[in-house]
Amino acid sequence: MVEIPGPQMLLGTHEHTIDDKNRLTLPAKFRESFAEGLVVAKGVERCLQAYRREDWDRLVESRLASLDPFSQEARKIQRLLFAGAAEAELDKQGRVMIPAPLLAHAQLGREVVVAGLRDHVEIWDREAWGHELAEIEGSAVDVAERLAAKNE
Repeated sequence: MVEIPGPQMLLGTHEHTIDDKNRLTLPAKFRESFAEGLVVAKGVERCLQAYRREDWDRLVESRLASLDPFSQEARKIQRLLFAGAAEAELDKQGRVMIPAPLLAHAQLGREVVVAGLRDHVEIWDREAWGHELAEIEGSAVDVAERLAAKNE
């Protein structure tokens, strides 16, 4: 019996640039994962999130589909994620065009970081990523302790 491999786990931090036509060249190691297209959405923080279509669909079904449409919080998160999202395709050079409203949301300049986060990537302005990483590293022990306490 031949085992069919699942989607590649997206890992690592990669420095890239956005060109004058708002195109981001994805890291070579991620291109195959996004060959069937992707969904680019606003992140909760000042970043973008890019999902493979099947991972986006899984996120929607597992976390968002069951939200109460009469809940103000549910409507707000749905507006953030769905109204600000865009479907995209990679071109032959592995580039994806980032719409201007998404660039503005994440305050992306020319220099960016593409960070693999298992089933999606985040796209950050390089300077903002440096600040985020410093904050994460400064609080990692406390966060790990709180998560461990939840599992007891």
